[in-house]
Amino acid sequence: MEYLNAFLCGGVLCAIGQILIDRTKLTPARILTGYVVAGVLLSALGLYQPIADWGGAGATVPLTGFGHLLAKGVEKAVSEQGWLGVLTGGLTAAAGGITAAVVFAVLMAVIFKPGNKR
Repeated sequence: MEYLNAFLCGGVLCAIGQILIDRTKLTPARILTGYVVAGVLLSALGLYQPIADWGGAGATVPLTGFGHLLAKGVEKAVSEQGWLGVLTGGLTAAAGGITAAVVFAVLMAVIFKPGNKR
């Protein structure tokens, strides 16, 4: 059942993004940024955690999940460090994922020798 929930949750998030691309004049970059902001806002309102509990990876892997991760990191850091946590919490919480993305991107670039297509 977890796989089905993840598929449905991730599918709905992707479908909403595709509808926004097809039906509005928003650029993909603005939609992606909006997803991160939506994740932060839904976390602040306490609405994203139940979605993440139900949807599992379908809710935590997309960009809304990244926004949720940033919000949770800031919340934790503020409770531990005070207002300094506003500046450090989000980056501390997301450091592992960001590092993995950079490392794997470099690894793929070394293996596949990317370049301009002619």
